[in-house]
Amino acid sequence: MTLAPGARAAEAGPVLDKLRRGEPLVIAHRESSVPFSFVQAGQAQPVGYAIDLCLKVAESVRASLGLKALPVRWKLVTGANRIEAIQTHQADIECGSTTNNAERREKVAFTVPHYITGARMLVPAASRVAELTDLEGKRLVSTKGTTPMKAVSSANRERMLNIQVLEAPDHARALDMVVRGEADAFAMDDVLLYGLIASQPDPAKLKVVGKMFTIEALAMMLPKDDPAFKRLVDDEMKRLIRSREAHAVYERWFMQPIPPRQQALNLPMNYLLKDFWKYPTDELFN
Repeated sequence: MTLAPGARAAEAGPVLDKLRRGEPLVIAHRESSVPFSFVQAGQAQPVGYAIDLCLKVAESVRASLGLKALPVRWKLVTGANRIEAIQTHQADIECGSTTNNAERREKVAFTVPHYITGARMLVPAASRVAELTDLEGKRLVSTKGTTPMKAVSSANRERMLNIQVLEAPDHARALDMVVRGEADAFAMDDVLLYGLIASQPDPAKLKVVGKMFTIEALAMMLPKDDPAFKRLVDDEMKRLIRSREAHAVYERWFMQPIPPRQQALNLPMNYLLKDFWKYPTDELFN
């Protein structure tokens, strides 16, 4: 791969310096964030929309450094420990479904968003729950360390809804709690909920309901103290968007059949992401 016109030569920085020494790029990923970053049964390497974009970024970094090869090491993270993994340099970049917000930017950096979504609820198909207020006195689960968990806990307190808010270690367990009747609803980014439904043996048994109660800009997470590495990642993300390579990756994961059951999500790009990608930037309003 050659450098795109106008691309800058690689500078010095903690991540770039270690890559020049032949050390691997450590990529943090999730286990069940379909279709962004997930692991298929019996497979070691993760797959997904964010993973594909991340690998393109890695190739751009390799070319910028003039390396013949760039070894990659994968590191599994959860919603609870992903920020710490980047902050403490256990991983160089996290490619999943992490929300870029002001609180997190105090600890880590983010590149240009690859998705914009909002939190809604997953419920059994026969459920009469349509909005958060319908869960008064019922059980709502969300995933530990996520912005939807924080949002529903706050709304529950402020509106005195008397919802029993439950915490799951990952998305797969939260989904399982709804399927088994241990929770009445699962609050999470709607795109992740659609991905989880598509992975089920009988998707028709579940549905996504309610208005969005958060707006989430999802992006790759980077070390806060490495501006040189961030510049390379930002430049490549902007190139991928402007060249429409990112749009092709989107098409693959949101409009075509995906593993494990080869079912399509059939989620056309929403207007929020379309508008944001007209002038791609890492700067957000929150």
